[in-house]
Amino acid sequence: MKKYLMLLGVVLCLTAAANVMDKGKWTGFISDEHCGIKGNNKGHASCAKSCVSGGSKAVFVVADKVYAISNPKKVENFIGDEVTITGSITNNVLEIETIKK
Repeated sequence: MKKYLMLLGVVLCLTAAANVMDKGKWTGFISDEHCGIKGNNKGHASCAKSCVSGGSKAVFVVADKVYAISNPKKVENFIGDEVTITGSITNNVLEIETIKK
């Protein structure tokens, strides 16, 4: 009986971990954390560049969601741009595998 309970516990933990991590491909804008969701358009590019150069962190905005970026060096040349990213999201933090305009 203890083996079954232990196995059930492991399965539940793995299921919970799978729900936390979302792998995929998304299209959105690289913006700044100060403006967040307001950066979800092409007209925000100069503001995003100004805010990030002023110390604000870069974020990825998709529709009404804003994600922190775990590896911000990868987006340095894309601030304010609409991009397509492949990677994974865990706890609202995006880990970028590839990024393209």
